[in-house]
Amino acid sequence: MRLHHVQVACPPGGEAGARRFYGEGLGMTEVEKPAELAKRGGCWFRAYDDRGETAAEIHVGVEDPFVAAKKAHPALLLDTVDELEDVGARLQALGFDVDWNERGTFAGHLRFHTRDAHGNRVEVLTPAH
Repeated sequence: MRLHHVQVACPPGGEAGARRFYGEGLGMTEVEKPAELAKRGGCWFRAYDDRGETAAEIHVGVEDPFVAAKKAHPALLLDTVDELEDVGARLQALGFDVDWNERGTFAGHLRFHTRDAHGNRVEVLTPAH
């Protein structure tokens, strides 16, 4: 079994904020939703590995009424500490809060927590080597 995607929610009209966070901030690529699903709004993002295969996929779906996920979260794994630092800095430059308080609290990894444009919790981590 493998994980295909994780879905997070945004409020109606929240796609621009999702694009800013997942696209610009995390560096994921927006992919076209199937026509039937695109009618519902939202947007999808993928990250690719060095072979061009899908490494992670986030679906941002419209939810009304909207409630941000405060504890439940996707955890995105990066390859290097430099990449972790770069993504954290890019998110901060875009105005997103990046919390490094738990940086070394997960054995074998370094990490930070952040919140997307709509307040959903997101973890970003890398092996600590």
